[in-house]
Amino acid sequence: MAKIDVKASALAFGVLWAIYLIVIAVAAAIAPNYCDDMVVALGSKYIGYAATVPGALIGAAWGFVDAGVFGLLLALLYNKFLKK
Repeated sequence: MAKIDVKASALAFGVLWAIYLIVIAVAAAIAPNYCDDMVVALGSKYIGYAATVPGALIGAAWGFVDAGVFGLLLALLYNKFLKK
């Protein structure tokens, strides 16, 4: 089995989660009843995240770092426990 590229995994997780956070914030800004609860819940984790453009960008920055670290650790653990 092949090893996972650690940097690529971290970058992929970070970018995808940041895009997701932006989409959810914009959807909540356009249709407040649609995703508002999710934005509030995620806003309790990511300081500054809200259903506004600046809030979406702040949340995306936090989310990029958060998911990037997760992707990095996941790839490192996978590679560590991979049978040779």
